[in-house]
Amino acid sequence: MNAPTARPAAIPPRAPVDRVMAPFREFIHLEASGGIVLILTAILALVWANSPWSDSYFDLWSTKLTVEIGGYALSKALLLWVNDGLMAVFFFVVGLEIKRELLVGELATPRRAVLPLAAAIGGAAIPAGLFLAFNVGGDGASGWGVPMATDIAFSLGVLALLGSRAPLGLKVFLTAFAIIDDLIAVMVIAMFYTSNLKAEYLLLAVAIFIFLVVFNRVHVSSPIPYALLGLVLWFAFLKSGVHATIAGVLLAATIPARTRIDARRFLEVAESQVARFREAGDPGGPILTSKDHQAALHNLMDATEHAESPMARLEHALHPWVAFAIVPVFALANAGVDLGADLGSALSSSLTLGIVFGLVAGKVIGILGASYLAVRAGITELPDGIDWRQIAGASFLGGIGFTMSLFIAGLAFDDPMMLDRAKIGILLASLIAGISGYAVLRMVSDTEPERSR
Repeated sequence: MNAPTARPAAIPPRAPVDRVMAPFREFIHLEASGGIVLILTAILALVWANSPWSDSYFDLWSTKLTVEIGGYALSKALLLWVNDGLMAVFFFVVGLEIKRELLVGELATPRRAVLPLAAAIGGAAIPAGLFLAFNVGGDGASGWGVPMATDIAFSLGVLALLGSRAPLGLKVFLTAFAIIDDLIAVMVIAMFYTSNLKAEYLLLAVAIFIFLVVFNRVHVSSPIPYALLGLVLWFAFLKSGVHATIAGVLLAATIPARTRIDARRFLEVAESQVARFREAGDPGGPILTSKDHQAALHNLMDATEHAESPMARLEHALHPWVAFAIVPVFALANAGVDLGADLGSALSSSLTLGIVFGLVAGKVIGILGASYLAVRAGITELPDGIDWRQIAGASFLGGIGFTMSLFIAGLAFDDPMMLDRAKIGILLASLIAGISGYAVLRMVSDTEPERSR
């Protein structure tokens, strides 16, 4: 008599807190991994731009690329296709992240939102003020927005180097205030870094946005209509004088966050279709030839799609492309600067110094100071397990402005020499801030008793 086949051990159900935090943990993992790729790409750009093959680097990004449809052609340098085109997708995902945080994340309730909100406002205002202290009345004054932003991927990539020494609450705080930083940067770009406005294209953009809002209100969930109108919205902004990447944020705001079925209905459908699949015949037989198996699978797939919001589905699908392709390509195209040409004068220029002091000192003073005032006022509190030393370490990491700072610098300066000096300031400040933040958090974790004991 054969012994009965042992059943596999049942997988214990996840605790409610694990189910809630699982998407955020995945987001953190992707951002941190993408940050490490971003660091390596920035190093590659610097090495390439200062190598014997530096001409090939600058020639590549100045290569003209033309897209022609019918009798209309759009011709831009490859660098501008990256900054105006690919980065619109980056801003679209940023918009989805902002919307998620406002609906279900750290910004969903006022008391939880106050701490990262205060940190972001202080971390934007003080760096801009310090920069202007160096550059007010000078040619570099237009770059006041450069030291305002925090690079989420880069800062989380540095935090990931600490491993388990970095508590989840600190990652949540850093991510939340960096996302608000991005929102502030988007508003600054839209309001202050625009060229001559063209009313006819702005009206077209407004009309397209209204159509997108209507799609949301009538529960259109297919991504295709949003994608098609999103392309028209991007083109309208591109021609209007407002930077085209703003189209990505506005498009994200219209993507539905509702699901077509709730959790209870999904469980009912899933259980019935699994039972149908089980009853369809031999579980060891080929699924491809069984119509009942196929029908159960298709119904289960439909239920899974309807239980996930279009917003979550798009963020999940696009985030790896942004983290591992779009942002690294942007870094490769923008981080390359010839350090030997004018390094000495760049390091002593008010533009470079304003960016360095703004991103390093300004971020620490602004983030730490505003957070402290908000907590002392009793309108918020520190996350569980987080103390002021860790907030200080996160404040240094907030000085890694990299991606958004490079982007704003490209809008602020037409003069190549000034743009190079701004890039040198951004790279130097991000390096100092990253090393300082890592050192502070490493020192804090080494002086704390192990939590597991």
